[in-house]
Amino acid sequence: MEVLMPPPQIYVERTLALIKPDIVDKEEEIEDIILKSGFTIVQRRKLRFSPEQCSNFYVEQYGKMFFPNLTAYMSSGPLVAMILARHNAISYWLELMGPFNSLKAKETHPDSLRAIYGTDDLRNALHGSKNFAAAEREIRFMFPEVIIEPIPIGGAAKDYLNMYVNPTLLAGLSELCKHKPADPFIWLADWLLKNNPNKPRFCHQQDTVEESNENKTH
Repeated sequence: MEVLMPPPQIYVERTLALIKPDIVDKEEEIEDIILKSGFTIVQRRKLRFSPEQCSNFYVEQYGKMFFPNLTAYMSSGPLVAMILARHNAISYWLELMGPFNSLKAKETHPDSLRAIYGTDDLRNALHGSKNFAAAEREIRFMFPEVIIEPIPIGGAAKDYLNMYVNPTLLAGLSELCKHKPADPFIWLADWLLKNNPNKPRFCHQQDTVEESNENKTH
């Protein structure tokens, strides 16, 4: 008798992508390329950096010769921040962008996004997280409310449960006691599906999140 094995679980990785100020007018066609390349745009926002926010975001570059020009460039206008998801999202997005220097990209990777939209080594059109640790930090910087997986263990896991799980679960159990349904397990499962405030939000090109005044920096 053949034993049916469960399908393998594929970890869906996330990375941060930025469309930089000088090509924000190309965001629709860039997002179309992103979606056609197998990514899901999990969240999106448009914002404008202050020089201080640029310094905090690019803290690893602090002290380098190009740092003042970088902060001036990145705070020169609005930019688009996106959380991209797919298998091996970090490496695939880096590959799709191409070399950091757009002039080099035009020579060695002419089909890459930086070759197409970039101007030079500074105005290279796009940003992507270089590794998992950078992706985690940068996503939290741009989207402070987002939940980064995998969930930590120990004390951090207890903090996560107290903040994100227990309040919803207690509310569901209170409603369960009020309604006293015939099948409490099914009723509670349905209630949690309908009332989970932490359910993932997926944004396609036509349903992207609009910029809000509270996220603007003047």
